[in-house]
Amino acid sequence: MARRVFIHLGLPKTATTYLQTILWGSRERLLADGLLLPGDERRDHLWASRVVREDPNLDKHPERHRTSWARLRAALAEWHGDGLVSHEFFAAASPRQAAGMIADLAPAEVHLVATAREPLGLFTASWQESLKNRSTTPLPEYARGVAKSPNAIWNWRTLDLRLVLRRWARDVPPEHVHVLPLHRGGPREAIWQTFAGLVGVDPGAYDTDLSFPNESMGVVEAETLRRVNEHLATFERAFDRGVYIRTYLADERLVPRGGDRYWPEPDQVEECRRRGLQAVEFVRERGYDVRGDLDDLLVPDELEPRRSVTSVTDAEVADVAVRLVARMLEDVRELRERDREKN
Repeated sequence: MARRVFIHLGLPKTATTYLQTILWGSRERLLADGLLLPGDERRDHLWASRVVREDPNLDKHPERHRTSWARLRAALAEWHGDGLVSHEFFAAASPRQAAGMIADLAPAEVHLVATAREPLGLFTASWQESLKNRSTTPLPEYARGVAKSPNAIWNWRTLDLRLVLRRWARDVPPEHVHVLPLHRGGPREAIWQTFAGLVGVDPGAYDTDLSFPNESMGVVEAETLRRVNEHLATFERAFDRGVYIRTYLADERLVPRGGDRYWPEPDQVEECRRRGLQAVEFVRERGYDVRGDLDDLLVPDELEPRRSVTSVTDAEVADVAVRLVARMLEDVRELRERDREKN
């Protein structure tokens, strides 16, 4: 069995895609450095998180998905160095499910890794991420509470560091619980350097250009996507959401427009501030291993002026939508011309 296994359980929107892209692009180098990233592809860890969280829809999916956690465990059982499992959706697991995953890895020494971020930036970024997954919830109604289901991702169940660690770290020695705050305003590579140092590899030996920043939409663009989602009733498959909504519509067409930055509603800002304070106090009280500055997890007392989503007008949405249709028409013409040239 692996000597140590690091479970990187998120949180969502804390540079997880950035880290995972570097890791999966460097698997052979990691292996040479004594760190196994089990599985054949990144999505194996996503499906393993669904197995651990007992996704009720798993029986509708291929056997490869349903056996993902068993395959990762088998690979770790045959390895004698360190291992790493990484997906942000592990953060939603219940205490029982978390304890079960940890027990499945015995007798390996299990370490929990929580990348963390100040809650206000996390809150707004996660709302956009929910839109890329076809959500239609307006920002003023977003994450009003803590979901009970371990299969509900986009709410305080996964966004509140204190709640996640309370579920996951019950029986893990505090020195094996690692909190990695994102450095506010620091270089993007800083979180990779911290993460790599924790798992025991030389951060400078890896190509960070393999990854890319996950850019945000402006307030009008985000609200436009939310309204478009209301009419995408047939886009239920994960493939459709990933290819057409997330990549094509959001990342490739709306994000490049830029747009105005925004804050959620005032009471939501205050909730973010309160949860940040509670998380910092909790981590300090429990004596977890902090790799960075916990103050980076606090919402600043003073915030720069930004727009509210409620200020977006129908005329602004119409302007973005019209330009979007024009661009999409160009895309359709280009695709048809390519097909014509092939034939």
